Amino acid sequence: MAGLAVIGGSGLDRMPGLAISGRERVETPYGRPSAPVIRGRYQGQELLFLPRHGEEHGIAPHEINYRANLWALREAGAGQVIAVAAVGGIHPAMGPGTLVVPDQLIDYTYGREHTYHAGDQNPVVHIDFTFPYCDSLRQRLIAAGQGAGIGLIDGGTYAATQGPRLETAMEIRRLQRDGCDLVGMTGMPEAALARELGLCYACCALVVNRAAGLGSGEITMEEIEANLKSGMQRVQELLSVLSRKMGTERSDE
Repeated sequence: MAGLAVIGGSGLDRMPGLAISGRERVETPYGRPSAPVIRGRYQGQELLFLPRHGEEHGIAPHEINYRANLWALREAGAGQVIAVAAVGGIHPAMGPGTLVVPDQLIDYTYGREHTYHAGDQNPVVHIDFTFPYCDSLRQRLIAAGQGAGIGLIDGGTYAATQGPRLETAMEIRRLQRDGCDLVGMTGMPEAALARELGLCYACCALVVNRAAGLGSGEITMEEIEANLKSGMQRVQELLSVLSRKMGTERSDE
């Protein structure tokens, strides 16, 4: 089974419980990744970890070098990638604290380096992106949550917006009309780049606020940070169970 990597989002800049064996500053043809790739053992299993926003959470969503991040993880041995993301909830059932494993996305970002197949020296490549997330890894996440009694919502459409500002109430109404259930700023081009590299990629989204215009009053960072703190504990528990289960699967092969 291919190596497992976790991309940490807001609230998961470090991986508690990871017994670190090394930090690899991988140089890529696309520049430096957000941080060194951390290699270690998690629940007794090999794991790679990369904080998407940098070790000190200093890189804004639109400034992340997504190409370097995914390339570095593949070079370090990753074949499966779980992307943890903090998102806003649009669907009524996806309120703060909800964990969602989306199965679709819509890309509203712009100006980001979104492919490895660019420039005169590269051939044009059209990847199939009908289903943007790797279903086998999605199902493992869902099964881990069920086995641990962690409530998860199976499926939903992630709207990837540009950031770093939050959206207007009317923008959220537009996303609702488009069929979006969640809104975040890092889902693309990360998912498409993973597909180009042949990585099995799934998203574990933690809802940290009601999207603009759907809650009471303005969205505050205090609200988001409080929901991050409580919700990321459940994300870590989910990843612990998943890592143990995948380790058992490897031993049975």
